[in-house]
Formats: sequence, structure tokens, C-alpha cells
Amino acid sequence: MRNPTDRTDRSAPRGRLARLAALSYRRRRAIVAGWLVALVAVIALAPRIAGESTADYSAPGSDSQAARELVQERFGGFSAETVDVVWESPQGARSPAVKPDIDRFVDRAQRLEGIERATPGVFSRDGTTGIIRLELDRAGSEVPIETGEELIDRADELNGPGLTVGLGGQPIDQAEGGPGPETTGVLAAMAVLLIVFGSLVAAGLPLAVALFGLGISTPLIGVLAGIATVPEWATAVAGLIGVGVGIDYALLVLTRFRAALDRGSSPDLAVGEAVTTAGRSVLVAGGTVIVSMLGLFILGLDYMNGVALSASLAVLVVMSAAITLLPALLGFAGHGVDRLRIPLLGRRGARASDRGDIASRWSRTMQRRPWAAIAAGTAVLVLLSAPVLGLRLGFPDAGNGSPGNSTRVAYDLTAEGFGKGSNGPLTLAAELPGPRAEDELRAALDEVRQLPGVASVSEPRINSQGDAAIATITPTTSPQSDATADLVERLRDQVLPESLGAGGVPAHVGGTAALVLDQSEYLSARLPLFVGGVVGVSLLLLVAAFRAPLIALKAGVMNLLSVGAAFGVLTLAANGGFLSELLGIDREVPVPPFIPVMMFAILFGLSMDYEVFLLSRVREEYAKLRDTSAAVTEGLARTARVITAAAAIMIVVFLSFAVADEVFLRLFGVGMATAILVDATIVRMVLVPAVMQVLGRANWWMPRWLDRIVPRFDPEAVVPDPLSIRERPAEA
Repeated sequence: MRNPTDRTDRSAPRGRLARLAALSYRRRRAIVAGWLVALVAVIALAPRIAGESTADYSAPGSDSQAARELVQERFGGFSAETVDVVWESPQGARSPAVKPDIDRFVDRAQRLEGIERATPGVFSRDGTTGIIRLELDRAGSEVPIETGEELIDRADELNGPGLTVGLGGQPIDQAEGGPGPETTGVLAAMAVLLIVFGSLVAAGLPLAVALFGLGISTPLIGVLAGIATVPEWATAVAGLIGVGVGIDYALLVLTRFRAALDRGSSPDLAVGEAVTTAGRSVLVAGGTVIVSMLGLFILGLDYMNGVALSASLAVLVVMSAAITLLPALLGFAGHGVDRLRIPLLGRRGARASDRGDIASRWSRTMQRRPWAAIAAGTAVLVLLSAPVLGLRLGFPDAGNGSPGNSTRVAYDLTAEGFGKGSNGPLTLAAELPGPRAEDELRAALDEVRQLPGVASVSEPRINSQGDAAIATITPTTSPQSDATADLVERLRDQVLPESLGAGGVPAHVGGTAALVLDQSEYLSARLPLFVGGVVGVSLLLLVAAFRAPLIALKAGVMNLLSVGAAFGVLTLAANGGFLSELLGIDREVPVPPFIPVMMFAILFGLSMDYEVFLLSRVREEYAKLRDTSAAVTEGLARTARVITAAAAIMIVVFLSFAVADEVFLRLFGVGMATAILVDATIVRMVLVPAVMQVLGRANWWMPRWLDRIVPRFDPEAVVPDPLSIRERPAEA
């Protein structure tokens, strides 16, 4: 006898999503036309109002930010940032065969937007290497890309036998950025879809959703850059997240549609079932991703806010496409969804309900020995997480770039001719409140010259008003070295307060090493609030959707384990070993402080995707069977194939970051791919069935007081909410 409260098999389910599905099916021509118009309009209009990508990596209220603001305020717009022109010639850096070319290059460079002036040349002891620094009138991230590109083109014209020219600085680094990894990610995802479905039509539908999402969200992110701080790399990150989740969400809906057709449903009813079941999962999963990303606002960093908004926008667009555009396309495809089959690939349907299949047998094995499965799975995750204890934070410098890049050439020439510290000098900025302040500053600089780890200290440069001064301190070690960070701390905590503090001369230390140190401390102080906020709101969303707090708590703990494993592999990739070489990283590299934070936000949301996919089906099965053990087995069997396919797509999408020019994006990609792999295998296939078996009826326990205060997030009540343990009949 059919359970009167079970509506999963009704021929005409009713509700908000059901009405949306019916509308998308009936008006499919208008829906597809509307998306096409939106795509064309955004591509045509958005670039006209798009802004420039910018990124200020300084920590609010930090000493390095104070140094930069003092320089900008008192030195007529000079930002204390430069583009370094470095050249080397066996004939001599000042030889008659070389000097005229360099002079012409510098003269033309000073006419470009963003360039303030050129400093006098400095030459190595053997005279073969020279450096001229082009001072910028704005932050390096705000210099137009065209300026960097023109400088690179002119430097390439000079390179040849007898002269090597390299350019360093953020404008050059931005201009050298290679093609984004989005194309590689889309092609890799297409290959996985073909393997899964074996049909060009079925594989093309999820890809269409992703491409529509990418085509609309990418130009809109450019518009967003006009009103918010959006770093250049945010487009690549948001684009690949959008492609990954877009294909995953479409894959979920498409799988339910094909399964309904296999059972004999008509295309319109199959669309309705797919949207009312899988569509609900899409909304819950996408909501958790967006909530996790918006959690980055807790950090109070403008560029992280830009990343959060960009990624959330991409996810929102593909979510909308998955529950409107895809149902319309399925209406056109109908029973022909598996046309244009490719021999030997895919198989008709995903009959995971067959209790003899691999997923069912695997689930029963985990459920028969749940404690052993929990112990083994946890041990693997802890082992993968162990390397994170050696995680070294910092910003990769040009020395970690590709050998052929102009910035890498400049770094190597500078390190060879002037020492590693010349690639990241510190800036000392001081206010001069009185006539004796300049003498006190010079005395302090003499003291700094005697410090271990200091290669040289320039003479102070006094502004025209005589109320501020800047000096350059060149360390003996590279910008990413721990010794350089130690020097910054010693200057701030001991030397400058003792030598200048008594005379009332405020002084600040800026520069790359100082900025990294400040941002690391800033993020560390706010990390507990950030993690608590993201985890708390995500768990609340799961409780609102599933009315099962223990399930939500289990999901949170397991997601934290997945993130820990990702951080461990990320650390190994940055340590300069075999894994680093696979990524094209030829030496140990520090991990930018914002990468672990950003990974946590994204991974926590994406991990919830698979949790929602699985739990939604388990919840459906439990509503019919009223047996947790059987529901877990059936739910895992029915979702294992789609979760595996979705995870494979996400993994290859994130691994496409390996072709990115920026080292930190490569590290980000391998960490993300690891987390998805771990989550889809160890967590979903081992820990989830084992833990749910141990919890039994407690999985569905919902305290009455919590049920009253937690709002419901149930866009389509496809199955009834589970009853409390006291109200539920005993399980067999």
C-alpha cells in the first residue's frame, strides 16, 4: 500500500518547482530565446561599462599600509611601487653599444600611463648588470594592462645577442598573465561527460548550461570590477567554479530526467520529476556554496569581498540555468536525449537501484562494519592532513615564475648582480615633525646599516615640504625568506622604537615582506570568526532543509576533514618535491595567506553539494521505506554514479589550473582537486554510510524547540519531513 504522505511517484507533483518545471517545458522556446538574448546583451553591453581589475593586498590598519599611505600623501602621488628595468651585457651595462638603447627605452617608458619617473641607474660590482626603477604614480594593480604590455614588447625588441633585458613589478606580472584555464576546464569536463553518457546530446546539455553561465557571469564580473575591488585572478576562479558546479547541477537534473524516461514517463512528467527532486538539491547545494563564499566578507578585505561576489554571481547564474534553461532544452530533446551515441562509451540509464550493483554492495559492506570503516577513513584523512603542520605562508615572488617570463628574467639578473634581497627591498617611511627629526632619522638609518641581514640602506629622500622622508632598506635575503620577515619584526619592535620613538618621529616599514607579514597576522586574528561563521550558517541551512541537526553536524565535521586533507596536499605541492615538479614549480614556494582562507570557503560549500545530493536521495528513500539502513544503501546506490561523475568533472576542472601562469593558482587547483577527490570517495563512500548506520534513527531526530525556531528551506516538499524518534515507528 502506498504511503499516503509519499508524493515522489505522483504523476503530477505540485509546488513551486513543479510549476517552474511546467512553465519551462511549455514555454521552452521563449525560455531558450530569453537566455540567448540575455547572453548576447551581456556580451555586447557589459564591456562598455566594465571596470579595471584591482587588488590591494595590504591589511587594514597595518604598518605596511600606513607606510604606503604616508608615501602617497606626502610624496605627490608616488606609490612606493616600481617597475624594475634590469639588463645585463657582457660588454658592460654602461657600454656605448648598450646605453643608448636603454636610455631610449626608459625615455619612452616615462611617457606611459602610470609611470611617474625613473630613478638613476644602479650597477653591479662587475659592471655587467644595471637596474633602473620606474616609479609608479598609483598602486601597481591599478596601472593599465596596456602599459605593462607595451613595456614588455619594447623590452623584447632589445633582447638579443649581447643584451638581456628583464622587467619586474606587478604591472608586468599582470600583463604576462597567460590564457585563462577556463577553456582547458571546459574541454576536460566535456571528455568526462562523453564517457559518462556516451551521447553527444546528453553530454552537450550540461555543457550548454555551463557555457551559458560562463558567458553571462564573466562579463558581469567585469562590470562588478567597476564598483568593487576585484582582483584579476577572480575571473578565472569564479569561471571555473561556475563551470564545475554548473555541469554538476545540470548532471543531477539530467540524470533524474533520464531515469524517469527509463521508467516510462512522458518527457513533460520526466522534466517535472527532475526539477522537483534534483532541482531542490540544486537550490540547497548552490545556496550553501553562495553562503560559504559570502562568508569571506567576515575578513574585511576588499579584494576577498570581490572574489566572494564574483564566485557567488557565477554560481547564481548556473543555478538559474539548471532549473530553467536545462528543463527547456530537455523539452526539446525528449526521448532523443541519448541520440548521437559514441560506441563503447556510456550506457543507457543509470540503473543504480539494482541492489546487486557495486554501489549497493559497497554500502552494505561499510554498514556491516561501520566502526572499522570510520576508523580507516578517519586515519587516511588525518594522514593526508599531517603535512599542513609545515605550511609556510607568504607570497610567491618572481623567482617562482616560469623561466621564460620577463619577471623571472629580471628576478634572476637582479639576484645574481645585486643579491636576492634587491628583489624585495623594504621601504621605511617616516614623518618629520621638527627640525631635528631629519638628524635623528639619519642616525637611525646608520644603526639599521649595522644590523645582520641588511645589505644596504639608501640615503633618506625628503619631500618638498620637509615633513616626511623615505628610505630603502635592502635585505640580504629574498622577499619570501623567513629571515626577511624576522628583520621586519626587529625593525618594528626594537630598532625603530628605540632610535626614533623617544624623539617622537613616527616611522613605518613597508614592502613585500612587510605586507605578507601583516596580512598573515590579520587573517590569523580573524580566522576563528570566519570559520565559525561559514560553518554555522552552512549547518543552519542544512538543518532548515533536512530538519536533521545530527546529519548537519556530521556533514560539517566531515567537510572539515576534507579541507584538512586538501591543505596537507597543498603543503606538499609547495615544498618543492616531486608533486611540485609535476606542477611546473621548480623550487619551494610559500603559500599566499589568502589561499587557505579562500579554499576553505569554496571547499566547504562544494563539499556540501555532494552531501546534499546524497542526503536528498536518502531522505526520499527513508520517506518510503522508513528504514534508515535500507534508505542509506538505496540512496548511495542511486547517487554513486552521478556523484562520481560530478566529482570527476570538478576534479578535471580544478586541475586545469595547472596551466595557469600564476603559481598560486596552480597550488589552489591541486588543493581543490584533492579535496573533491577525498570528499567523493573517502567521505561519501566510506564515512557517510558508516556514520549514518551508527546513528540509526538518531539521524532524523529534530528537537521540538529547534524545529520551532529554525526556518524551513523547502522549495518543493517532494517528501515529508522525517518525524521525531518518539513519533516514528520502530525500525526493523
